[in-house]
Amino acid sequence: MASTHTPAHPAGPAAGTQLLDHPGPNGSEARDSAARGSDHAGAAGPAGHGDPFAPEAESSRHRLPRQTRGASPLLGVTAVAATLGATGFAAATPAAAPAVEAPDETPVALAADPGLALAARIQQQADSQRTAAEESARLQAAQEAEAKAAAKEAEAKRAAEEAERAKAAALTLPVKDYNLSAHYGQSARYWAHLHTGLDFAADTGTAVYAVGQGTITSAGWSGAYGYRIVETLPDGTEIWYCHLSSIIKGSGEVTSGQQIGKVGATGNVTGPHLHLEVRPGGGAPVDPEPWLQQHGLNP
Repeated sequence: MASTHTPAHPAGPAAGTQLLDHPGPNGSEARDSAARGSDHAGAAGPAGHGDPFAPEAESSRHRLPRQTRGASPLLGVTAVAATLGATGFAAATPAAAPAVEAPDETPVALAADPGLALAARIQQQADSQRTAAEESARLQAAQEAEAKAAAKEAEAKRAAEEAERAKAAALTLPVKDYNLSAHYGQSARYWAHLHTGLDFAADTGTAVYAVGQGTITSAGWSGAYGYRIVETLPDGTEIWYCHLSSIIKGSGEVTSGQQIGKVGATGNVTGPHLHLEVRPGGGAPVDPEPWLQQHGLNP
């Protein structure tokens, strides 16, 4: 059976390959004895001149030389760490997650503090109530303004209607420059009956005005009355304008004081004048003087 021990090199243990020591029959005690023997051998003789064939030398041939602890292993580890840090460690280290910036710190603070959240809800409710109150006040003010405008418009309309009624009720004398030449109920030889009207003597061509607002219902020749205009007032009273020299307004609506004809001497007359008759409801004539006085006129 071949031996597992390598023969000793002529140059000694330092020049050859050092083998790991094998446990002898006595295990670790043999290694310790060999180590002690090697130390004694070195001390007994001159350095480097010990007996190579001594048992101690044989034992030390199977041991690895002791390595002096120094900076070399540490430098090696440092270099490896630097290399891995530049390559492997950098690749193995996970990238830092990007920082997430909160868009608004207020919601976080409100969510974290129930008191602040409650205060915010109360403030929001107060703002909503204030907004609703302001809107209600605005609507109420608008409604009040609209009601005032409507009332003002109604008042203006009512005033206009009253003015129209007053204008319609207002009467004016039919001739401005005149003399009363005959009164109602007089008798004369040239009248077949009692006088049925009031005569306003004036020059031929003098303007004749409508007594009040009304409608001309008849205009033209009427026998003994000559040229005649019949105006019907809103209450149905008829006003007859007789003995005209000409007719200016022969039909339609007229207003108080509007010119409708001219003084003349047509029909059964002795001189130019306006014969005015008042017939309530289109019936028999009444005395024009008291009727005019009742409407604020004093002929």
